[in-house]
Amino acid sequence: MLGRKQEINLQLTELLDSALLAFCLWFGHFLRFRLVPVFIPDVVEIPPLDKFYWVIAVVAPFTPIVLEARGFYSNLANKTPARSIRQLVEGLVVIGVCVAFCMVFFKWAIESRAVVVFSVALGALSLLLREAWQRDMIRRQMSSGKGRERVLVAGSQDDMDAFLANMSTEQRAEVEVLDSIDITQRPITDLVAALHQHSISRVLFVAQHVHFSKIEEAVQACETEGVEAWIAADFFQTAIARPTFDVLGGRLMLVFHSTPQASWELLFKGIVDRVGALVLLLISMPLWLIAIIGIRLGSKGPVFFRQERAGHYGRPFVMWKFRTMHTDAETKRAELEAHNEMDGPVFKITNDPRIFAFGRWLRRNSIDELPQLINVLRGEMSLVGPRPLPVYEIQRIEKHAQRRRLSVKPGLTCLWQVTGRNGIKNFEEWVALDLKYIDNWSLLLDLKILAQTLPAVIRGSGAS
Repeated sequence: MLGRKQEINLQLTELLDSALLAFCLWFGHFLRFRLVPVFIPDVVEIPPLDKFYWVIAVVAPFTPIVLEARGFYSNLANKTPARSIRQLVEGLVVIGVCVAFCMVFFKWAIESRAVVVFSVALGALSLLLREAWQRDMIRRQMSSGKGRERVLVAGSQDDMDAFLANMSTEQRAEVEVLDSIDITQRPITDLVAALHQHSISRVLFVAQHVHFSKIEEAVQACETEGVEAWIAADFFQTAIARPTFDVLGGRLMLVFHSTPQASWELLFKGIVDRVGALVLLLISMPLWLIAIIGIRLGSKGPVFFRQERAGHYGRPFVMWKFRTMHTDAETKRAELEAHNEMDGPVFKITNDPRIFAFGRWLRRNSIDELPQLINVLRGEMSLVGPRPLPVYEIQRIEKHAQRRRLSVKPGLTCLWQVTGRNGIKNFEEWVALDLKYIDNWSLLLDLKILAQTLPAVIRGSGAS
């Protein structure tokens, strides 16, 4: 599928899936409320449907969004049933976590487990059957050749060959390539003649090795004919950045982004950060009290340690922690530089003598990090993201590629944190984990890291 047609088809599919899930939740309640008592007269009566409206409101609209993020709607023609089931299960797990969150923190109750079982089974089966029907429809459309858009490919011969070879099965089901014109060797009049001969509705330009003036002339010819012109945006070769389009000042802009771009998933991450930080702040209040009392009794000086750290894109912000070192720790750092165990700009040593006894306990249990929840509430940090480094350490980074870890908000926890902080002594390995997180970011990855953080904290793995 191509462009807006693909987007519209995807949205229609997601609306259909939302309707199917809502129906399955209603039908699951109907089975338990009406039919089960017919066969089991002594069964406990459950409340009417209105007690389950909140479940429908969470599951029906948000499940397709989560499934899209898991790739459930992609590469439909070639996807195996096993992969579909795996993606579906992953999506349902995420939605299950959201429902559990509502039950725990909003005290919304699910009055019948049987309704949930019936609804999940029916919903999963309905989505798989809808996908199978859609896959069969795509394959029949491919074999018949009916309804495909008539297109023409233009550019250099090598570029066109590579482009056609890389077209997916689903794309070939949507378009019929009727001709290809090498505009580096043939005049634009041949392109115009092909438009007339084949009744072309769209020209796909693959322009990696074609001069822009030639492309401009060909696009103007399409404009005159009223035919859509699409230009492949791979004439700039990038290793990491992914191209998208946007509009600024009324002009079309080709955008290369190497970080997660603006999306509903990213917006939801921000909501999870704020709500999660507030909940964790309230739950952890007894630990705050223990930390405050222990610091007061165990060391002279302020309870909190504040330091300027590098935030999103390196913007400085003041990060809060419970103080775990003596008040003269910063001045003694120069004396300990020779004992630094980290390779690179970061300073870390085992059994740091600047840490007082109670502070070491706070660090081992990661309680010293709790005040950073305030930074998350203020939007300066995220629950998950690369750990923020002091500004002076960022200034010592010599490799520009390592600064890409600053392209997302810093976080309370990250891949480096859950893999054992003291197990990694090389700064490049640390940055590699951060970049792996950035390049593979998804809301599910954040949830996995959060789920791994608590066991890591309990074990005290790598904390120092």
